[in-house]
Amino acid sequence: MTTAEKILLVDDDVDLVETLRTVLEAAGYRVVAAHDAEQGYAQVGAERPDLILLDVMMPAATEGFRLIWQLRNRPEQYFRTVPIIMLTAIHERTGLRFYPESVDGAFKEGEHVPVQDFLDKPVEPALLLEKVRAALTAAWRKG
Repeated sequence: MTTAEKILLVDDDVDLVETLRTVLEAAGYRVVAAHDAEQGYAQVGAERPDLILLDVMMPAATEGFRLIWQLRNRPEQYFRTVPIIMLTAIHERTGLRFYPESVDGAFKEGEHVPVQDFLDKPVEPALLLEKVRAALTAAWRKG
């Protein structure tokens, strides 16, 4: 029997966390949650998730970005390579984009924010699962 991949949800919106937890657990993933960047940082170290779903603004506008850089700057390989998918509602509210418009949506190594993907809120369950599977598959191939 194989162990299901573990996903860490880091978001201050408790209702969204529970909704996403339901979707992910129904698809066979194990889910742990944190409701701010400090808890998220501790959970990454304690749980070593296979993937992190991370809110950008909780409650500060840059809290999610700070957490990414804290993780990516740790010396251990795990923290520099664990897949991260950013969750954001900022694109719905403003014209600001964290990633370039491109045909395939791919990032080059070292380009932009060091995450595997972005998902705009509200998150469609089918798209969430597609992005999670893609990030986990790429991580498995990389390892």
